[in-house]
Amino acid sequence: MRWFIDLAYRGAPFHGWQIQPGEITVQSVLEEALSRLARRPVAVTGAGRTDAGVNASMMIAHVDLPDGLEPDSRFLHSLNSMVGRDIAVRSFTPVHADAHARFDATERRYHYYANTRKSAFVWPLSWQAPPALDFDAMNRAGVLMLGTRDFSSFAKTHTDVKTHICDLRRVEWEEVAPGRWRLVVVADRFLRNMVRAIAGTLADVGRGKLAPDDLPEIIARRDRCAAGTSMPAHALFLSRITYPYYTVPDEAYLEDI
Repeated sequence: MRWFIDLAYRGAPFHGWQIQPGEITVQSVLEEALSRLARRPVAVTGAGRTDAGVNASMMIAHVDLPDGLEPDSRFLHSLNSMVGRDIAVRSFTPVHADAHARFDATERRYHYYANTRKSAFVWPLSWQAPPALDFDAMNRAGVLMLGTRDFSSFAKTHTDVKTHICDLRRVEWEEVAPGRWRLVVVADRFLRNMVRAIAGTLADVGRGKLAPDDLPEIIARRDRCAAGTSMPAHALFLSRITYPYYTVPDEAYLEDI
């Protein structure tokens, strides 16, 4: 039977989501624990492939479990004990046999956090930003990025994707507390390193190195060198994934930090 798994993880201890030889990844830890519980090899397919150090307050993955193996509360407790403190598995939901965590997703949301005030507590999961960043200018630039277009300028080069076309639906900084900001980026799909490149380019706008009106030209060039630097991974969260047939209860939408 096929199940959707709703989980969260802190990215720092892992070399990304996807299994890689000789590296500890979220997928490898989850598959090893599930295989032990199922007493047979179990493969897990995630909704995306977060890079090393990137966090997820919501990741969806699908898994096929043997008939008769019911992921009840006892099963969930055992699994969470096995995957360690940096992964939290919240729920298993039965779905139809052809459900696909990656290909069936219709929208994804990322958050990137920045502090313009020094904090002794949130720095491991947030970027310490210059205090004089112009967030209004960055948001004017974000509006000019929206739409369905080729985002090669914001994608890691030499990857195996077939297209760089994405439908970018929201790019906006919002102040969630005094001196604490969150960049919200929403699209149907994302390219590798795309959100961190967007954040870095907007940071250049905020510093006055770029103007908001420069963004259409940067996109049109389809050249990674035209955009800003890639921001550090530790402040990035995969925050929400949307499906046409699967709804996570509202209480499962947890704040990132």
